[in-house]
Amino acid sequence: MEDLKNRENYDAPTLLLKDSSNDELFCYLEQIVKVEGTEYALLTPVDTPVTLFKINEKDEPILIEKIEKNEKILQNADAVLQEHDLSLVRSAVTLTVSGELEEPIYDDLEEDEANKDESETYELLVNFNVLNDEYGLYVPLDPFFIVAKIVTNGAILVEDEEFDRVQPLIESELEKNSY
Repeated sequence: MEDLKNRENYDAPTLLLKDSSNDELFCYLEQIVKVEGTEYALLTPVDTPVTLFKINEKDEPILIEKIEKNEKILQNADAVLQEHDLSLVRSAVTLTVSGELEEPIYDDLEEDEANKDESETYELLVNFNVLNDEYGLYVPLDPFFIVAKIVTNGAILVEDEEFDRVQPLIESELEKNSY
């Protein structure tokens, strides 16, 4: 990620997150929580996180959880985003979109949310076709937090068993500190 934005251009502290595949994501540091002598960070991506869904005419969109970085679907998504002066970033943890996004109209969102399941809410950013299938990139409307371990030159993503172990401990610490 050589073209990372200069860290001095941001009001909030930023750092570079790496995952176990050595993929990177530039993030804002939201909060540090100390658990069992280790500093964990709650991070949010600097760029807008997006989620890929396969759109089905009859059913709800189907979440695509795993996708290779060089798949045709992502190439098509990137081409459509470029038409809007946006670009798709294949980064650690999530896909993100770089560029100036329009702010959602919150009156519309409130109406939409009344008709949706409370669990997770998304807003369609772009849709596109690959062969005979339709796909969409959606922006999560709920905050997108990432748990990482603070290291000397940034942060390392907390994954798998370690995440399962520390997540409840971090939540407990956050609850204690919110009172």
